[in-house]
Amino acid sequence: MQSSKEKLRNMASAAKEHVDIYKAKIDEKAEKATARTEEGKVIAHERAKAKEAEAKMELHEAKARHAAEKLSTKQSHYYGLHNHEPPVVGTQTQYQQGHQPLGAVPMPAATYPLGGNPPRNKHI
Repeated sequence: MQSSKEKLRNMASAAKEHVDIYKAKIDEKAEKATARTEEGKVIAHERAKAKEAEAKMELHEAKARHAAEKLSTKQSHYYGLHNHEPPVVGTQTQYQQGHQPLGAVPMPAATYPLGGNPPRNKHI
């Protein structure tokens, strides 16, 4: 689901980039038509190139932002936390119910196998 959202956002950003480039070309043509000297025409062309480069830069920034949003939504589910703030030391979150409080002596873990051999895998 997040991948499809990212693709749609990237496509929208790419469409916006194309619109910005076309606007820059139209502005360049208008400036060239009103320019009286050759230097004015060169300046108009340079402005258009700068606007195109800015549009491409915004596209890449948007794609990076979309990828980061996708990654952050995936990672928040791995840790079971939906907020992006770390828990305060010494407190328990709703996912730590039943765990020992900070500073308590840990119970020894049970060793494996508990009651004999582990279950066999039928594919071995």
